[in-house]
Amino acid sequence: MPDTHARFSPSAANRRIHCPPSLLLEEQFEEGESVYAAEGTAGHALAEHLIRKHLKQRTTRPTSEYYKDELLEAVDEYVSFVIGEIEDARRECQSPVLLVEQRIDASEYVDGCFGTADMVIITDKVAHIIDLKLGKGVEVHAEENPQLMIYGLGVLHMAEALYDIETVRLTIFQPRLNNSSTWDVSPDYLKKWGEEILRPTGAKALIGAGEFAAGTWCRFCKARNQCRARAEHFLEMAKLEFRQPALLTDEEVAGVIARADELSKWAADVYAYAQDQAIAHGKHWPGYKVVEGRSARRYTSEEDVARAAAAAGYTDIYKKSLLGVTEMERLMGKERFSAILGKLVYKPQGKLTLVPDSDRREAVSFDTAQDDFKEVQL
Repeated sequence: MPDTHARFSPSAANRRIHCPPSLLLEEQFEEGESVYAAEGTAGHALAEHLIRKHLKQRTTRPTSEYYKDELLEAVDEYVSFVIGEIEDARRECQSPVLLVEQRIDASEYVDGCFGTADMVIITDKVAHIIDLKLGKGVEVHAEENPQLMIYGLGVLHMAEALYDIETVRLTIFQPRLNNSSTWDVSPDYLKKWGEEILRPTGAKALIGAGEFAAGTWCRFCKARNQCRARAEHFLEMAKLEFRQPALLTDEEVAGVIARADELSKWAADVYAYAQDQAIAHGKHWPGYKVVEGRSARRYTSEEDVARAAAAAGYTDIYKKSLLGVTEMERLMGKERFSAILGKLVYKPQGKLTLVPDSDRREAVSFDTAQDDFKEVQL
């Protein structure tokens, strides 16, 4: 039976490349799956089923407690995008290779490096790797993305024996953040990156060599709560702690903005670690104590409550709510939904927010931003 867990996982490649010894450090911590990861796994399983169904492959629809309206809508957006890419490939190539949830091996560059690509579409000249991201926290982009570049190298290794690949197309699809990006790269560029960056940093990571380095890649590191390098990373920020924002220079304000989100997440991670240690392991932190939080009253049995209320003469005890957009569309079918409710459905404008210049979204004009802000204030 093949291994199911890669030591050098493509999904953690950005962290390994920037901080090679993090691999051995993380191996000291137990494996665990967060609620967010479990929801993502459920979403990927549903997407796989729907794409295989489109391809007329044998598949069974998965079930999950996470299949709520918002997740279903995000999966539908991704599946619609992939089906569009599949049909484009079929028009361009007589027999494109279509691989769903395909295991990709890049062990020729780093021992034990393999992962699963959500969708691979190979035509005569193009190898297209599509990665679904269901997270709602941070935008991820395709350009110079180590995880997708590793997948690209693995797909090249499979495809070049049969096809003369001229372009490797890497796509990130992140529906919950309305973010999609595609990067076309040449096979030669990918292979050079594999030899000059991936291979040497991968070798260091496997033996715990190299220097610890903190950055945005720390977010999902298992050691992030206790990592001294990460704590030291924020010491410069602490120097500005007691200064009024209006007294900071433009450069200092920009620096704070650039690291504020990361700093708040670090503080939240430390708090979560301290709370877990106190509650689960009885650790006492100087100046803090564990208390019982507030709770809301609950019924011991909704069926017993309904019967007792009805026996007392109370019958209007249930609430009704309208189906969400995605559930309503599933009920009616897309064509009838569009005909009946199309004019009654809209997508509101996204909330204005300040982001780095590197963000792919188009900037709003200053006048538009001011008008929108006034509308929010009213």
